[in-house]
Parts: sequence; C-alpha cells; structure tokens
Amino acid sequence: CQRFDGIPECEVKRMNLYDVLKKPKLTEKSGLLKEEFNQFVFEVDPKANKVQIKESVEKAFKVEVEKVRTMNVSGKKKRLGRHQGKKSNWKKALITLKEGQTIEYFEGA
Repeated sequence: CQRFDGIPECEVKRMNLYDVLKKPKLTEKSGLLKEEFNQFVFEVDPKANKVQIKESVEKAFKVEVEKVRTMNVSGKKKRLGRHQGKKSNWKKALITLKEGQTIEYFEGA
C-alpha cells in the first residue's frame, strides 16, 4: 500500500459515482433556477468534491455539466415540547448545465 495523506491508500474508500447524489431538491427556488438559469439543485454526499459531483451527474443523466457550485448547509434546531434536537448537516450542489441540455427527471415537476 502507498501512503495517501497519512493514510494507507488501500484503506481510503473510493466513492461510487452513484453514491455521490443523494436526492434532488424540488423547491420553489430550485424551480426558478431551473427555468431562468438552467441550474439544478441536489443533496450530495458531504465528502464528495466538485469533480466527483460533475462526473456523477454526467453519467447518471447523460448531460454535459458546465459548472458545479457547492455549499454546506447547517442543520436547523428543532424542538418538540420540552425536547430539543438538531437536524443533520448536509451538502448542497448547484449544477449548471450547458446551453440546450436538460435533465428529464425535473421536466414533470
């Protein structure tokens, strides 16, 4: 095994391209982004980087990606009566497709 950032390379888990995308975010704001700027919003694995996200979208939906923007979203604090908790943190990816490209999955929404 070769060393990779202090960890033996054989122990570094390679991420499957289909494990990167968790689910699409279908909100009012994501609908406006889709119509105006040809951008789509996904919840992705927190460990995924922009290159992995781009490859995953291109392979899963057979489209050409122009740009990927990511952001980490903090989980909201929630309470039910006197019990208090916190929702999980998650990573959001904003995918911009090249002109003329679209994702069929979002067309019915």
